[in-house]
Amino acid sequence: MILTRRLGALLLAACTTFTWGAAYAQSAAESTMARVNRTKTLRVGVVAGAVPYFNKDLVSGKWEGFGPDFAESLGKKLGAKVEYLETTWGNAVLDLESNKIDAMFGMAPSPARREVVNFSDTLFENTYTAVCKKGFAPKTWDQLNVPEVKVAVDLGSSHDQLATKILPKAEVLRVENSGAATMSLQAGRADCQILVVLLAQPLLAKRASIGTMYIPTPVQTNSVNIGLQKEVDPAFQKAVNGWLAEVRARDEVRGVILKNMEKLAGVSPDAFPREIKF
Repeated sequence: MILTRRLGALLLAACTTFTWGAAYAQSAAESTMARVNRTKTLRVGVVAGAVPYFNKDLVSGKWEGFGPDFAESLGKKLGAKVEYLETTWGNAVLDLESNKIDAMFGMAPSPARREVVNFSDTLFENTYTAVCKKGFAPKTWDQLNVPEVKVAVDLGSSHDQLATKILPKAEVLRVENSGAATMSLQAGRADCQILVVLLAQPLLAKRASIGTMYIPTPVQTNSVNIGLQKEVDPAFQKAVNGWLAEVRARDEVRGVILKNMEKLAGVSPDAFPREIKF
């Protein structure tokens, strides 16, 4: 009797384990496109305080910014409701890898990131600028690429990558974040800070006394994309790129960017020089 009970318990445990394992394997094998179609839900990563990309209205609890606007448009195209899951720029890649989110708007591709996640086609190009102290007005990147010029960048960022690539002769001050780089400029420890225009304009809208923004030639840009899960099935990536092609054909990208820059960052559309293309 005891032996029979033990055998029964073992068989039950084995069946339960097999059933759970099969279900897990099925879930793990499900593609992003299949899951979105099944659940009618699109999971999108959002970053608190990352204006103008993301911003959460403290009163309504609603997410605003480029990311949510583009996400809602994509969700409508896919017939899915958008679910926002808070993350950080540093953790977004891990969240894609671990199947916590389906898409991360505003992610710039890099060789390291491409190893572990996929990317959409270019969402828009973010132009690099030099925010410089008063009295210093560089017209070209070559004018910054001299030993006597000190340039501040946030360590490991795309700003840092650009400085490493095109300013080998300049003295590059690499600090922990963008705010610290701004402090270096403000304190006179740097002559310029490299920033993409969508960060430079909000900075100067709030603190105009820091300096003046220039767009040195030749114009340098950084591709801004949508981070996606790395998977065998290309259906979701194709769907995202198809939606993106339609959005760009209707010239909606520029409108979304300018609207959020004015609403969330206080930057008028007229503040963008003609060299800026989105």
